[in-house]
Amino acid sequence: MGRKGKYLPLIEDYLGRRARLYEGERAILVGVFPPGRTSWEDAELLEELAALVRTAGAQVLAKVVQRRARPDPATFVGRGKVEELAALARDLSADVLVMGDELTPAQARNLEEATGLKVVDRSQVILDIFALRAGTKEAELAVELAQLEYLLPRLRGWGKALTDPGGGIGTRGPGETRLEQDRRKVKRRIQAIRRRLSDADRVRELRRKRRRGLGVPQVAIVGYTNSGKSTLFRALTGADVLVEDKLFATLDARVRRAVLPGGRWALVSDTVGFIRRLPHQLIPAFRATLESVREADLLLIVLDASSPFVLEHLSTVREVLAEQVFGDAPFPPCLYVLNKVDQVRTSEQKALLSRLRLEVAPSVAVSALYGTNMDALKEELSVMLTGHFARVHVRIPQGRGDLISFLSRLGDLQGVEWVDGEGLAELTLPRARLGRLRKARLEVVEEAP
Repeated sequence: MGRKGKYLPLIEDYLGRRARLYEGERAILVGVFPPGRTSWEDAELLEELAALVRTAGAQVLAKVVQRRARPDPATFVGRGKVEELAALARDLSADVLVMGDELTPAQARNLEEATGLKVVDRSQVILDIFALRAGTKEAELAVELAQLEYLLPRLRGWGKALTDPGGGIGTRGPGETRLEQDRRKVKRRIQAIRRRLSDADRVRELRRKRRRGLGVPQVAIVGYTNSGKSTLFRALTGADVLVEDKLFATLDARVRRAVLPGGRWALVSDTVGFIRRLPHQLIPAFRATLESVREADLLLIVLDASSPFVLEHLSTVREVLAEQVFGDAPFPPCLYVLNKVDQVRTSEQKALLSRLRLEVAPSVAVSALYGTNMDALKEELSVMLTGHFARVHVRIPQGRGDLISFLSRLGDLQGVEWVDGEGLAELTLPRARLGRLRKARLEVVEEAP
């Protein structure tokens, strides 16, 4: 939801309330799966679709599965299934069909006409959720851009008023239909948003340069959506952030300081969750997340250890990182956080957790919600960041007690011993700041690691 609690505007809203899923609507979910695939894979995909629909505020009435080698090119599902869906919708008083795959404009139109229902697909639902979750102006613009790019090839007029040619001074050109005029409006809006996002990119780059100039190691929390990233972020940093048991509860990247053992600390960024088959139009909306991950010195990859599909989620996270973030470049060091261990109760869950421990390393099992094993996680995080810090002794000349505040700002000052008016300060600081000590012409002795 935008900051004023409203949906972002879409031209198709006044063309026929078909562009999105609205809160309170009653939905039937439809999945088309190839024959021979295991039923639990299909059940997981449908359950994820149901979670998306509920997150968007709609009610799930039923789930319908059809097995086909390939979707029907005209209506996505077969003719018999179209009739079955229309009858089921009448019986359940449904408002909308939600399809588990992206539809072509023709498939959506044909299915709407055949069933008399609004039809949205998985990509549209995800776009709706992003529109609801956008909390900053930049996020709102990125999501609106994604919506418009998705909508543009799907714009279609309804009724004579939208298709009649017309003309007039200051309105539209001779012979131009209302639909063509709307397409021009969408294209102009897309261009305007791209210009504003380009300006936002420059501002964000200045912020990144400032953070890099601090010399503090940067840690990015990544993971599948609803794996507990924001809960972990709050447990590590103490930040007051939104934590909900919903998909994409976090959309805007946030950065906070985390204090670690051994006098070390890091800048930790919370990021939007990944999901399988992310609509390509939404990649720009992930811009801030992808950049913070790309620049991180260490990745905290969060996995929901209680999910029966955790291995599939791990595979998705790795694929997104490889394809959208790093490309051919190597990943930075990774620490796997096996979260929600408080919900691991059954023998099947415990067996899957044991298998997961073999699959990923290094790893720490925690419950970020209840604080279980968080000290061990912070200790491991501190150890993995050891190379970014130096522990030094700095000699303070007589009469230079003013240097104490300078040293305190540079790092974690463990203490100062004074002998005959001279001080010997013990300090832990980022290695990138050692040059500032030498620039101040202080005598520095670094401890062996």
